[in-house]
Amino acid sequence: MSDESRPSPAEAGPNARTAVVIPAAGRGVRLGPGAPKALRTLNGTPMLIHAVRAMAASRAVSLVIVVAPPDGTAEVKSLLDVHALPERTDFVVVPGGDTRQESVRLGLDALPPDYDVVLVHDAARPLVPVDTVDAVIEAVRDGAPAVVPALPLADTVKEVEPADRPGDPEPVLATPERARLRAVQTPQGFDRATLLRAHDTVTGDITDDAGMVERMGERVVVVPGHEEAFKVTRPLDLVLAEAVLARRRLNDGF
Repeated sequence: MSDESRPSPAEAGPNARTAVVIPAAGRGVRLGPGAPKALRTLNGTPMLIHAVRAMAASRAVSLVIVVAPPDGTAEVKSLLDVHALPERTDFVVVPGGDTRQESVRLGLDALPPDYDVVLVHDAARPLVPVDTVDAVIEAVRDGAPAVVPALPLADTVKEVEPADRPGDPEPVLATPERARLRAVQTPQGFDRATLLRAHDTVTGDITDDAGMVERMGERVVVVPGHEEAFKVTRPLDLVLAEAVLARRRLNDGF
């Protein structure tokens, strides 16, 4: 595609409508057997509902598209129907694909034409604060083609040569400068035209949508993330998430 024919990454504008795509079709095997990860409960409520509420808490978000397991679309629709969600926000459920990238694309295919800012959010990050969501949206509206919330690393990181067998010693190859590294979270925000072009042109199963934009040579910027936007992938993460919810209820009646 020539530069002249490419959509402008800044066309979203300060008043652009915002939609969120939540891929929730994964099984979450690291949490053990049972329901898909997004349907595991926190304080009696499915993680997916917490994630949907977190996105809809932003007054800038007027549409949330949930990409459900292919055999679980009816169940997810029922969940959205029985839980209290903001009336100002519309909710759509579509069946997902075999990979995260495919599921995100199916969510984008369901996006109406009058949305120019798109967020992609992990259902497994159920507790992201609304200020983080708003910061991502504002950065896209200000002209960034792709935005990711991220945190500085607390630990030193080593690049290693992976061992052939799990548990074997791994030689250290380098120690990256920690001050230049960030741990990336979601929601990741995009100018719609840029994200669609990334899904049209970047091949391979890439689990990070901003990484797809990077591969096209487009600019990706970072805004401050939040410690409560962690990803729930292991049983200990469920314990931590329950503790965060308990603290919120104690502090502000969340």
